[in-house]
Amino acid sequence: MLDYSHDDWKSRAAGLSFRGQAFIDGKFVDAESGKTFDSINPATGSVLTPVAECDAEDVNRAVTAARTAFEDGRWSRMAPGDRKAVMLKLADLIRDNLEEMALLDSLDMGKLITDAVTIDAPGSAHFFQWYAEAIDKVYDEVAPTGPGDLALVSRVPLGVVGAVTPWNFPLDMATWKAAAALAAGNSVVLKPAEQSPLSALRLAELAAEAGIPDGVFNVVPGFGVTAGKALGLHMDVDCLAFTGSTATGKMFMQYSGQSNLKQVWPETGGKSPNLVFADCEDLDAAADMAAFGIFFNQGEVCSANSRLYVERSIKDAFVEKLIARAQAMQPGDPLDPASKMGAIVDEKQTQGIMRFVEEGKKTANLVTGGDRVTVEGKGYFIQPTIFDDVAHDNPLARDEIFGPVLSVIPFDTEKQAVTMANDSVYGLAASVWTDNLSRACRVSDRLMAGTVSVNTVDALSAMTPFGGMKQSGFGRDLSLHSFEKYTALKTTWIKYKA
Repeated sequence: MLDYSHDDWKSRAAGLSFRGQAFIDGKFVDAESGKTFDSINPATGSVLTPVAECDAEDVNRAVTAARTAFEDGRWSRMAPGDRKAVMLKLADLIRDNLEEMALLDSLDMGKLITDAVTIDAPGSAHFFQWYAEAIDKVYDEVAPTGPGDLALVSRVPLGVVGAVTPWNFPLDMATWKAAAALAAGNSVVLKPAEQSPLSALRLAELAAEAGIPDGVFNVVPGFGVTAGKALGLHMDVDCLAFTGSTATGKMFMQYSGQSNLKQVWPETGGKSPNLVFADCEDLDAAADMAAFGIFFNQGEVCSANSRLYVERSIKDAFVEKLIARAQAMQPGDPLDPASKMGAIVDEKQTQGIMRFVEEGKKTANLVTGGDRVTVEGKGYFIQPTIFDDVAHDNPLARDEIFGPVLSVIPFDTEKQAVTMANDSVYGLAASVWTDNLSRACRVSDRLMAGTVSVNTVDALSAMTPFGGMKQSGFGRDLSLHSFEKYTALKTTWIKYKA
């Protein structure tokens, strides 16, 4: 499929069928109200399919099914080896349907098909396999007690996990939440973003085919103000995992206090700094990755390296390298393998990005891009955009734009660079470019970020936790640490005759 042409992908997309109903208790069902909303292809503006508009009643049906499944133990008390086998089969089914899963995300939110089929879809299969393999390799503890006492410390599933996921990586983010929660033995109710629900609904179908029992994995598409809020306020949801905006993450924290004090694990906004020092020997590699760090997925990445701090002595030459790379990354049809950037997810997001760009033109030096464009007269597309000599207090450098807009800020000293990088309400990720090992360690240690990547950007693996600090939230996805948010520590203390 890597050799598919533009026409090949368009032909395969035309042959797709879409699941638009909610998936509750092992069945596809309409919303109780009968309402639907349209899933839109942002590259063309055309309707893909109507989707069930779930609300509080549908969420309650899904939570009830999830609770029943958890309590009767059909999944929560299944032998670890059996749960592992089911999840491994699900990973295989994702691989068997890789082309379809990639197309669903590309059509639904505008990402490049080349990224969806080589990164997102295979990555989701990998994460399900990784957590499946971890199921029978995580041990409980025996506390060091005296004679006559045996204290067992176990990690037990919480019960019903609500997951609210964003539109920028629809399949990946659903997987990051669901794979760990299911591996731990929980039941899951997933509310995908209304802009991109289609791959989550297909994932539910594949999960059932793999053998995940009815009620254990449910998907309720709908809007945040109805379905999302209902999950946050539900008295029988034990944990809410969320990836999205900081403002919405704060709302879920409030919903917890207003309901049952459910655990809330937010992974929220970001404004990640990328620090390039003059002692970086391979400035071409740094420029390649700086462009990737902001223009990948149209800049619709919570950890996008959108603040670029460059040592003043190399700044002008480095910006010239970036301009050349940006100009070679113009947006095109997401289904065309030759395209370097896809579509912005919808009209609302496009307008929001352009407001930042238009204001930025008044306060900073626009060196490339800055225009909204169409492809064949259709769709929501924005050129890769770079502003140079941005003031550190400019909204371009302060606010999360969530689009292909880079702010370049010069610095003179290491201390100044670190101070500016840390001067943000966010702390999700950061990057450092230097060939001085002492500086790499020193700067990494001082940056307030959940992940610091040295001589690369956005380093990521199933083996390492992903999440942030400050108002980027405190939830952690990936790695064995994910089990910590989907389980509780339970002590069983046994007295016996020594």
